[in-house]
Amino acid sequence: MYEIGPGLEAFGTDPWWVVAAKCVLVFVTLLVLTMFNIWAERRVVARMQHRIGPNVHGPFGLLQSLADAVKLALKEDIIPKAADKVVYLLAPIIATAPAFVTFSVIPFGPEVRIPFTDTVTPLQLTDMPVAVLFVMALASVGIYGIVLAGWSSGSTYSLLGGVRSSAQMISYEVSMGLALVSVVMYAGSMSTSEIVAAQDDLWFGLVLLPSFVIYVISMVGETNRAPFDLPEAEGELVGGFHTEYSSLKFALFFLAEYINMATVSALATTLFLGGWAAPFWIDEVWVGANEGYWPVLWFFGKVLAFIFVFVWLRGTLPRLRYDQFMAFGWKVLIPVALAWTVAVAAMRLVRPELSLDLRGLLFVAAGMAVVFVLLMVIPKGSKAGKESESATAPPLEGGYPVPPMPAGGPVRGSAQPLTLEPDADEYLETPAPAPPP
Repeated sequence: MYEIGPGLEAFGTDPWWVVAAKCVLVFVTLLVLTMFNIWAERRVVARMQHRIGPNVHGPFGLLQSLADAVKLALKEDIIPKAADKVVYLLAPIIATAPAFVTFSVIPFGPEVRIPFTDTVTPLQLTDMPVAVLFVMALASVGIYGIVLAGWSSGSTYSLLGGVRSSAQMISYEVSMGLALVSVVMYAGSMSTSEIVAAQDDLWFGLVLLPSFVIYVISMVGETNRAPFDLPEAEGELVGGFHTEYSSLKFALFFLAEYINMATVSALATTLFLGGWAAPFWIDEVWVGANEGYWPVLWFFGKVLAFIFVFVWLRGTLPRLRYDQFMAFGWKVLIPVALAWTVAVAAMRLVRPELSLDLRGLLFVAAGMAVVFVLLMVIPKGSKAGKESESATAPPLEGGYPVPPMPAGGPVRGSAQPLTLEPDADEYLETPAPAPPP
């Protein structure tokens, strides 16, 4: 058990210099965290692939991210002739600004006293009764920056990347929003600070395990990260929506991606892992674990654990095909999220003070696993019969079997006869002229 954090009445009373200091601290923290995340990702992936990561600039290569930022800033700034200049310049700002603003409602800790003063303030910039909706709205605004960047560049590859990204982010925001609905119903509030306070007994990541799993999958798709980095598929779209961007404008898109990683990780920590509360019941042994500035350490520890999962996925899983990815979102995640939301609503209606023990949690997890397996296996099983009925072209000598064409036409390299037009038959029957003596 830990002391319940500040309520909504604790916000809106800080003096202006405290608000300004909080804004600067959030901004600087996100920039430093982004630089550290880039360095950590390169080091971790290098270790996974038996390579040497950054190790030249600074101790252990810690200044490599700073060197990359300087390099991007000094690159030539190019604007394509076919670009819509105003929209082209505004798109990176529209994509980056919501990522910063989202952190304004994330609680970093309880109320603390500012050093060398008598001012007591919560470790959170602000809060509101609809903070969860505020976060989802800002995530939707970020999509406009990516779509406008692809459209305004005047490039086919950029346009395709922007369209892909918009479809991907919209579809996975649906499942993400449904996963958050069950959290709101269980906590009885959409305020982030009150949701953290509602997890004083048991984290929602355990009580609402299916919602937690759906959110984790959706947040990877939402941030366009591997194995869901299809808008930036270099093998298909060169670089995706930011193909025509360079210098600081490209750096803003790069910054937005990593800040969005931190944002969804911080939101998952707040809504499912108890926020700034000490993990592993440390507060049962150490009374002061959730007092003062110690909760900031627990909060960022959980956030970095999620970011490590992002890096782990990138270093181990291959990129999905786009139709498979979208089918998984619309045919698996959204139906399961809808069914689970209805189940949580029914449980809350039957038992308002619903509590699940370990047996209940295992039962729910097993049920959701069965549903996932059925939804992923049944469609494949129905297609297996059709694929077995379709004829496969005989392989060439020493070659590989070639699948049939979708329209049923002749297959390249197969032994199927070539159908000729009547004029072509007459042409073949005409004897060839004799060679000159």
